[in-house]
Amino acid sequence: MSTATSTTATLKGGEWLIKESNVFDTYIPEDFNEEQQMVKDMCLQFLDTEVIPVIDRIDKMEAGLMPSLMSRAGEQGLLGTSIPEELGGLGKDFITSALVNEGLGGGFSFSVAIAAHTGIGTLPILYFGTEEQKKKYIPKLASGEWKGAYGLTEPNSGSDALSAKSTAVLSADGQHYILNGQKCWITNGGFADVYTVFAKIDGDKFSAFILERGMEGFTQGPEEHKMGIKGSSTVQLYFQDCKVPVGNLLGEVGKGHIIAFNILNIGRLKLAAAAIGAAKMALTTTIKYANTREQFKTAIANFGAIKYKLAETAIRIFASESALYRTSKWIDDKEVELQQSGKQFNESLLGAAEEYAIECAMLKVHGSEVLDYAVDEGVQVHGGNGYSDEYLISKAYRDSRINRIYEGTNEINRLLTVDMMLKRAMKGKLDLMGPAMTVSKELMSIPDFGNEDDAPFAKERKAIVNMKKAILMTAGAAVQKLMMKIQDEQEILMNIADMAIETFVSESILLRVIKLTEKQGVAASALQTDMMHCYLNDAVDKVNKAGKEAINAFATGDEQRMMLLGLKRFTKTEPFNSKDARRRIADKLIAENKYHW
Repeated sequence: MSTATSTTATLKGGEWLIKESNVFDTYIPEDFNEEQQMVKDMCLQFLDTEVIPVIDRIDKMEAGLMPSLMSRAGEQGLLGTSIPEELGGLGKDFITSALVNEGLGGGFSFSVAIAAHTGIGTLPILYFGTEEQKKKYIPKLASGEWKGAYGLTEPNSGSDALSAKSTAVLSADGQHYILNGQKCWITNGGFADVYTVFAKIDGDKFSAFILERGMEGFTQGPEEHKMGIKGSSTVQLYFQDCKVPVGNLLGEVGKGHIIAFNILNIGRLKLAAAAIGAAKMALTTTIKYANTREQFKTAIANFGAIKYKLAETAIRIFASESALYRTSKWIDDKEVELQQSGKQFNESLLGAAEEYAIECAMLKVHGSEVLDYAVDEGVQVHGGNGYSDEYLISKAYRDSRINRIYEGTNEINRLLTVDMMLKRAMKGKLDLMGPAMTVSKELMSIPDFGNEDDAPFAKERKAIVNMKKAILMTAGAAVQKLMMKIQDEQEILMNIADMAIETFVSESILLRVIKLTEKQGVAASALQTDMMHCYLNDAVDKVNKAGKEAINAFATGDEQRMMLLGLKRFTKTEPFNSKDARRRIADKLIAENKYHW
């Protein structure tokens, strides 16, 4: 299933494009141990008993309600899953912390508050703080006694975070940094106790600081009125000669970008996890409605058009989840490897997340867009009722939209996916040139019409190999033709990113199904195999479309014709009856009355 040599070792970031993943080394959700499953169940139970019953009160911003819920979550250990035990956490692995994000992902505004607190509100101090800073802040953040927030975005610096205007100047006595400026869209900003804030020292040294509520010169604006996540506190922060003790500098002067960007790598994967959890809840809500809503004297769940929507949503969730936990295990393994090599706790996880920054960016895009599909089709299945505030699906629809914007817009993450791939290739960390040259030579050769491999899943494996060839051919030719100008061709870069995302997710769901089939047998994993075939069939078409758009944007004449023929060769699929497969999947969902995989 590769364009290069196979390997049994854990792949480096981006290497899945040129090397084979060993099926039995691939981690899948069915591998969760008993403790991990208990943690996930505890999260779901917390939502059912503590959050969903008061969701309308949360959305009305009832004073003190959100902080109190977060404190209760802290009492159950849900705020400190991956924080070391000596700092008040549970010391669990990365997969378990991702599971918590998924398990709490269906909690609407509460999910946003929790994710911001446990991620960008806590991790900068945990990974970059001094021992004194960690001992002071982390135990209270882990318990929920203190709530965390993060101030990076400004009115004129969103995706371009380094263009921030907030300033910090060392006071004459050398005891404080004097901050001036403002931050916007600060999640948890209205009630947080601790804030990680970024400003430029001496006008150009982008740096991070730990601020506390009540510091002199530090104020906040009123709550923003938003389209969705209405119960999430979102305010602006203002600094007018704000005095921050020099001991509250976080990390090194001028190294704030390292904190901001490394934390985002982890945040993107965790956002994908939360989005998948929210998508599962949205689909379950939709299935239950379709089973009870009758039209033309029968439940609407019996109609083929509705079955398509239910099944397709489940397929996309199953596929995205496959990629999520495959990557989570890679990060987990890398973290252990780095710790065993002598790296500190913080260096290990940051290094592991940086290694798989490409995959984190892809997961963020895919997970957020799966959720958007789930809630959009959920509203459609609900019909007119889906447009009513009385039904949770309307809230899910509004709340979903933000996920494609924060933690880096999906456009930025698509561009980063390709940019990071190319930079690693240029630094010699990822050998893209060799495989790309091999594919280029293959285009000039006569196609191999030898005997087809009749081993289980051989055709699907070949499809993945060919999708990778399509990426290498398209990206290789684009780089060769455009050279440094490629950075200005964002449409082409996003086409290539879409090819990469679909291929990575397709390979992930295929590996999951192969492993499941080996463990459970063909009959027991038949519906998961149906989901894989449906996803792969559509993904190949998406790769073809994105590849065609990219090739037509930079190639002409014989080169264009040859590449389009190659793309056609690499995106051929066997005939497949996806209608019947989707009906089988939908019938199971309808019978279970929920998403159950």
